[in-house]
Amino acid sequence: MERLLLKVTIDRPIGYQDDFGNIYPINYGYIAGIIAGDGEEQDAYVLRTSDEPLKEFTGYLVAIIRRKDDVEDKWVIAEANQTYSAQEIYQAVEFLEKYFDSEIELIE
Repeated sequence: MERLLLKVTIDRPIGYQDDFGNIYPINYGYIAGIIAGDGEEQDAYVLRTSDEPLKEFTGYLVAIIRRKDDVEDKWVIAEANQTYSAQEIYQAVEFLEKYFDSEIELIE
């Protein structure tokens, strides 16, 4: 897969707390028009150098988090010219991914 330019609608901005008490340290949302394995729009984590809560973000697909024990994968979207190691991505998304058996596929 290539580094696609994608627009993410943020429905869980930085600081959002879900029903399980997880507080989101990064922006999280969905990509309209792309359907994921759960039949809903594709979920995406947004990695940025700023920690500002957002309503939307346009960036590049840099990784896919493949959940072995779930029906859907999560996409990781970042600013142009930003690269992250699998370990850096996991550190950013661990607040949710720690509940799943996941592996990170970097997009070159």
